[in-house]
Amino acid sequence: MTLPALQQAPFTWGVRVYWEDTDAGGIVFYANYLKFFERARTEWLRALGIEQQRLRDEVGGMFVVTQPQLQYHRPARLDDLLLVTARVVEAGRASMTIEQTALLKPQQGDGPAELLCSGTIRIGWVDDRFLRPQRIPSAVMAALKLPG
Repeated sequence: MTLPALQQAPFTWGVRVYWEDTDAGGIVFYANYLKFFERARTEWLRALGIEQQRLRDEVGGMFVVTQPQLQYHRPARLDDLLLVTARVVEAGRASMTIEQTALLKPQQGDGPAELLCSGTIRIGWVDDRFLRPQRIPSAVMAALKLPG
């Protein structure tokens, strides 16, 4: 089901760009936005009391990425402070789509954050043994305030 723009604000997580995140030109290597998005989703779940390893141990399942779609708007550079967001925009019984952005945090209140990368990440819930699709646990749906 497609969800209306949820009343809740997107989760926001800050990350600094380090040497290891950049290419030879000093800009963030394009694939590293996927890492930033993954970490933001993990921290979002953690902030909601959902630890993925504990969930896997107790429930026997996990989230897997099934379809990332990204659009690059402008590059991030070494030492930039990014704000990475996550917000559920679609949810089903075994999968959900999360809208994510990477924004350049403004310096000393210099105006709005600047969009660097945006996209959607579709994730599915699978059992951890055979990787077969399963229903997302009700506790996870409740923590995300999603019908389920």
